[in-house]
Amino acid sequence: MTEAGPILFVDDEEPLRIAAQQTLELADLGCLCFDRAASALDHLTPDFPGIVVSDIRMPGMDGTALLRAALQKDPEVPVILVTGHGDLELAVSMMREGAYDFIEKPYAPERLVDAVRRALAMRRLTIENRQLRSQVAPLIGSKDGLRGFSREMETVRKQITAVAASDADVLIVGDTGTGKGLAAQALHAASARADRPFVAINCAALPADMIESELFGHEAGAFAGATRARAGKFEHARRGTVFLDEIDSLPLALQAKLLHAVETRSINRLGSHDRIDLDVRFIAASKSDLEAAAAQGTFRGDLLYRLNVVTIRMPPLAARREDIPMLFLTFVGQMADRYGQPVPQVPGAVLDAIAARNWPGNARELRNAAERYVLGLPDGSEQVIAAPGTLSERVAEHERALVAASLAANAGRLKDTYEALGISRKALYEKMQRYGLDRESFVEPDT
Repeated sequence: MTEAGPILFVDDEEPLRIAAQQTLELADLGCLCFDRAASALDHLTPDFPGIVVSDIRMPGMDGTALLRAALQKDPEVPVILVTGHGDLELAVSMMREGAYDFIEKPYAPERLVDAVRRALAMRRLTIENRQLRSQVAPLIGSKDGLRGFSREMETVRKQITAVAASDADVLIVGDTGTGKGLAAQALHAASARADRPFVAINCAALPADMIESELFGHEAGAFAGATRARAGKFEHARRGTVFLDEIDSLPLALQAKLLHAVETRSINRLGSHDRIDLDVRFIAASKSDLEAAAAQGTFRGDLLYRLNVVTIRMPPLAARREDIPMLFLTFVGQMADRYGQPVPQVPGAVLDAIAARNWPGNARELRNAAERYVLGLPDGSEQVIAAPGTLSERVAEHERALVAASLAANAGRLKDTYEALGISRKALYEKMQRYGLDRESFVEPDT
């Protein structure tokens, strides 16, 4: 099993092609060799997982022309140019045009392997980010709190996709900050009601004496101060979605009226006996155990069973630890954009520390930590470590964080880890040794 690739190696000199292929294959790196640039170019597509290594001086299409053509197919594909001593100035100018790196002849095999591995690590990050965007964007656009490669988040996205096709009412449960509101928005956006209103109601934030009027509306004279008729939030959501957040905060008397509205899909404004039909979908959310509340008599059991036709459970960050580094980097980018600052580098050691925390406030707390990091105001849990200056060091830090996150997600099980990363056992051992990662540090107690 090769570590990654393939590497498209282009050189018109056969001995150099053979030597390069042997070097790369001994390093467990897949390689395809070509004597003409045009042949290699045929293998390039936007989702090509590998990189290009090409000599500059070749008959026909040379390395500079190959670089430009490759970047037209994918502006982010890494291209490493191999130069002669007299081509250094040209190589530097090609770096400005988008070349990833250059190697000067004659080069040591270790120099080629090191440059290729760094380029492949960068390519993997690029492909992973694209895959993430393609998986999440159809459902949630930029709703970053729902991103993640974990099995838990994949389950949530599958549930949203399946439920969105129906018109069933949904109950979303989860701790504070797990993204219950984002899941509700995603469900609405993926449904046939997407072009109709999405009316979010925080039941805990409504004034106690105004809840009924806010939800159901009122007629003129229904109570003191009601000088004119007013439609409630349920009416505003006609043909759309009503999202009732913190539904456990509703008083029992209002729960009875809500139950009637959910069952009959109709309401009466305060001060009126006229029935108003509703064409809405109800989504409710709660951070507390509604079944326990129903058993204690603080929440109506019949309302619970009417709302939870489908239940979506939002996992806490502690249950999907492998998603934490990616989410933190996403939030760092957003906060840097908000404050008009350059995106700071986040060293792998910081990502490791962040991934190790439990984050009881979940994505909301993680976003706040990212904001402090961008502003240079760490709270002690995110140690500020000077970011390395070179590209190779930054890529190495990211690779270390990815390997550590995968080891944590798989509780130190090496086979599961190298299969999840798509590398060989030998490559995983080498990376763990290179980055000082000890399997025992990731093994859960009694595992």
